Amino acid sequence: MSKQTSELKDQILKFIEDNPPLSSKEIHDAFAAAVGYATVKRILNTLISEHLIVASGKGKATKYSISASYELLKPIDLTAYFKKEIDERHIRDRFNHEIFQTLTHTSLIFSKLELEHLQALQKKYAENVSQLSENLYKKELERLAIDLSWKSSQIEGNTYSLLETERLLKDKETATGKTKEEANMLLNHKDALDFIIATPQYITPLRVSIIEDIHSLLIKDLGVDRNIRTRSVGISGTNYKPLENEFQIREALENTCTLINSEENAFIKALIALVMLSYIQAFNDGNKRTARILNNAILISHDICPISFRTVDSLEYKKAMLLFYEQNNISAFKEIFISQFEFAVATYF
Repeated sequence: MSKQTSELKDQILKFIEDNPPLSSKEIHDAFAAAVGYATVKRILNTLISEHLIVASGKGKATKYSISASYELLKPIDLTAYFKKEIDERHIRDRFNHEIFQTLTHTSLIFSKLELEHLQALQKKYAENVSQLSENLYKKELERLAIDLSWKSSQIEGNTYSLLETERLLKDKETATGKTKEEANMLLNHKDALDFIIATPQYITPLRVSIIEDIHSLLIKDLGVDRNIRTRSVGISGTNYKPLENEFQIREALENTCTLINSEENAFIKALIALVMLSYIQAFNDGNKRTARILNNAILISHDICPISFRTVDSLEYKKAMLLFYEQNNISAFKEIFISQFEFAVATYF
């Protein structure tokens, strides 16, 4: 899609949002100076396939409106969004309990084209793996594990380089000038990954106790409390405040497990785990690390290529996460997930 068509698509989407419901003729009349009717119809069909709008009625009586999943999926320009300071942004500053109902319609999360793209990549991965010896497969998996341990830790402020991480995880050689806590964070990632690789079906069906087990592996010897937190936490960079009540936190985790267990598509399961564990903030620390490991545990348990997040920009990752906190919008995080899956299939195995 050209930049001009993409911009027109966003303009039409905004027009429908502001003036629902609309016929295709009414939409074309508003943009007739810039585009033909056939192009408008193509854009409307694309918006339907992406679950951003819905059509009601038949023939000339067809009307277009914003879909129920629009807030979850609508495209948002991160650069423009974060030009506004924290207190200038209009946000959901409390946990949205209705998010589970929104995510119940999980088939809406990825468009048909996006799922076909992910499935085609997975087929390529499966073909590649089928040609590897067991020893070569283990070596590639170790390479991905090193990259994931490094990037996941870097996102949390760890200063080890990728080369230093490789030395630590392979040879137990700590880097000069780095703290013991930084080394432990990386070693814990490797231990957690080794555990899920050795016992891929451990997370099926997913339970709160399993999430707590993964979290415990990741925060070992880091001075972080185990189990669900009993006090409030703040998140830097946003006015969003997670749940404070321990029983509500547990209920939110249970609802997340139910949602993931009821979904058949592993890509959808993995993405839900990635965003919801971060959104709930069930632990005093280590939430996003737990989310990234569980995301990969789900993929591995379904024989799908795991992802390392190696090329993701840490700031862009945090912005995508803040967007979900503040707007319950998954579009930026979905782009990260897809791009990192593309990278993993092209780079490993």
